[in-house]
Amino acid sequence: MKPIQGAITAIVTPMLDGQVDEQGLVDLIEFQIAGGIHGLVPCGTTGESATLNFNEHKRVIELTVKTVNGRVPVIAGTGANSTLEAIELSASAKASGADAILSVVPYYNKPSQEGLYQHFKAIHDAVDIPMVLYNVPSRTVTNMEPATVARLAELPGIIGIKEASGNLNQISAVIRCSPDDFILLSGDDFTCMPTTLVGGKGVISVTSNIEPAGIASMMEAALAGELEKANEIHYRLFGLMGTMFCYSSPAPAKKALELMGKIKSSEVRLPMTQMDKASLVKLTAEMKTVGLI
Repeated sequence: MKPIQGAITAIVTPMLDGQVDEQGLVDLIEFQIAGGIHGLVPCGTTGESATLNFNEHKRVIELTVKTVNGRVPVIAGTGANSTLEAIELSASAKASGADAILSVVPYYNKPSQEGLYQHFKAIHDAVDIPMVLYNVPSRTVTNMEPATVARLAELPGIIGIKEASGNLNQISAVIRCSPDDFILLSGDDFTCMPTTLVGGKGVISVTSNIEPAGIASMMEAALAGELEKANEIHYRLFGLMGTMFCYSSPAPAKKALELMGKIKSSEVRLPMTQMDKASLVKLTAEMKTVGLI
């Protein structure tokens, strides 16, 4: 398997008339790889995993693995707030040939730190596949503390974390208390470049859905210590990063891809809704600024 580092896209799930648009997904994957992206995450938050049924979820991962065909790592989103469901999805991802899984902190039920440890350990023990943890307290409510991450990092199959707290203090604490080979990936586009300066290895990105080449170049420069180049790209794309969240994600990313002609429809599944007019004005203005439309 190629290294898990650099720019990794949390890829959207294209939809048409309420169904997954499989050809649209294949075309989008090819656009990503042509743009130089370093990895793909199907069925993450941006892929609307919360509203895909089990069959759709498994099929999206299967189709992604087949289409990628080993060109970049596929880290399949298999998290759930039920440990048994997370194990089932993880086993399916392994059977499909995914390189690793991304497993989110259980949402809604607010487990303790011990509950988090036991949840991820149970998945680790049940399915033999590399696991990347996913901490996103703005969505899950519960924050996985650095000490819990350090405990989990002692398990051989847990290889890294997507840290989406947006908190460089916590990012530094996780890196400091984890093994040297533990992979920390930024879960927020706006922190990904500075995260590399404290030891992060890349980003799982929303913005790279529409600008894979730019985010990939920024991460390559940052990881190579070419800070002037990395900073230039960071600030060129900084406004675009913000507009990806000017309305509930992934609606902005899908609308941008539709405007670029990369997917047929910006359709999202309820309870997500299409962007309002004010947000669309912001998005199109920023896309014009960076030359995407």
